[in-house]
Amino acid sequence: MPEKELRSYKLYIAGKDVEGDGWVYTVSARSLLEDVFTSISLKRELEQNPDSEAAGHPYVVGRCAIAGDTSIDLATEAAAAAAGTWAEVPLERRMRLGTLFREELIRREQEFLDILVAEAHPLRLARWELSCMKQIYSEESLYWYRQRMHTEFEHQGRRLIVRRQPDGVVAFNPPQNAPAPSAALAVLALMAGNAVVMRAPRSIALSTMWLMRDVVGPLLEEVGAPPGVLNAVCSNPKQTLDRWVASPLVNDIFYIGGSEEGLRFQASCVANGKKPILELAGNDTIVIWKGADLKRAAEAICESFYGSGQICMVPNCVLVHPEVAEELIAEVTERIKLVRPGYPEDEDVLLSPVRRSEKFFALLQQSLDRGGELICGGQRTEVDGTVSETGVFLQPTVVRVNGLPGARTHDIVRSETFFPLLPIVVPERCDDDDELLNSFIDFVNTNEYGLRNSLWVKSARVINAFVQRVVNGGLLKINDSHIGFLPYLPSHGGTGLTGGVYGEANYPILKTSHIQGVSIAHDISPHEAVFGP
Repeated sequence: MPEKELRSYKLYIAGKDVEGDGWVYTVSARSLLEDVFTSISLKRELEQNPDSEAAGHPYVVGRCAIAGDTSIDLATEAAAAAAGTWAEVPLERRMRLGTLFREELIRREQEFLDILVAEAHPLRLARWELSCMKQIYSEESLYWYRQRMHTEFEHQGRRLIVRRQPDGVVAFNPPQNAPAPSAALAVLALMAGNAVVMRAPRSIALSTMWLMRDVVGPLLEEVGAPPGVLNAVCSNPKQTLDRWVASPLVNDIFYIGGSEEGLRFQASCVANGKKPILELAGNDTIVIWKGADLKRAAEAICESFYGSGQICMVPNCVLVHPEVAEELIAEVTERIKLVRPGYPEDEDVLLSPVRRSEKFFALLQQSLDRGGELICGGQRTEVDGTVSETGVFLQPTVVRVNGLPGARTHDIVRSETFFPLLPIVVPERCDDDDELLNSFIDFVNTNEYGLRNSLWVKSARVINAFVQRVVNGGLLKINDSHIGFLPYLPSHGGTGLTGGVYGEANYPILKTSHIQGVSIAHDISPHEAVFGP
């Protein structure tokens, strides 16, 4: 092998590094913008000949071993063998894992950011992803989890316990757009007392394998977890999911992906006795009422374009009070100028490349054909922002949709697009604000998706109406960043096409465990307990 140090991860099974069936290589995201032909050629050459000197090329970042059927099954068996022992470990020791994990993330922050940037995450967004993990494992959040995992009461000579017990073996399927931050949720399942099998996506495996093997694995050893509590393999998604669904050893499957595929997967899980934990698409709405701080509302709205809209929890639709629509659109149009393309390591970059953009233009054209008005954007650009038919970036694009009743006939309003393509829906003017408010709340509640919703308003009456009556979604943010993270509150989860039929705010430590009640009596007559003295 060349002298250059290359991150190299074998399969991680039962606490050991295990050989795989070949390798997949990660080349830097910058290379795909500078010289796409060379980057693709390097990957192909190395996957055919791992001993090639191409491994020393500056574009090559690391490699991960590939798991076949046998290794996938071995990982599941190792988790099942360890699950019982780990579940018996006292909750306090398991909860300590969350504190250690947060401390390790802070200590290795730059290393984590470097890997995410290499995988095409703009640096500012990589910091945002890390902020999510810090809040999920903050002292406040850990305290909240602990209270819900085990609570005790005294009642008439009895010690009563309401506690959550681990489900057993939890298999994780993180997405390609944010694999490592999604994989980090597995630590919560471990804290609940479960054993975990993690599938690192073949197309972007490095950050997940680094996080599981180099960060979480050693921490489990530190708290005395048995080998096999954590297993990580890089493998084909369908091959792996099919084996997990069929395996009698897997209890829960944490699936992150598209809604259509996810709902089909949910049915398969239920038919095979598995608990499906779904984290699917989002089609979030931001509502802007008259009197709102429009400059700050525009800041939150432009979060829609971060990562070129390829993040499930960014805003996807704006609904604005007609009296302030023109002013809001002007503020958004000005704010968009700060959202630009570039190399991912550049500090001010917020857009990511979009490789398959044909659907973007089809969605845009459909909306325009149905009466939508193009406010700005709508073209491809090069890395420097120059408009180009061959550019790999898409301009942040805003479309005005007039009228509320027919708004969802526009696919860009009805469904998640996963592009930097934002509709601003402007209802017709209405003299009755109560009637308009009712229609706004109805619009939010009838969204087929249900991840996050936001409201910008000063009126306490309108705030109270939204808080009391909006039932859609796992999170409601008011006069705040749509995508920002906070302690206690959920970072993921929701209703409808976002979370499936069991959808709600997703706290993985709770989702991968189940409630159990316990009564420990002292000197109690069973007859009197039932019929009284």
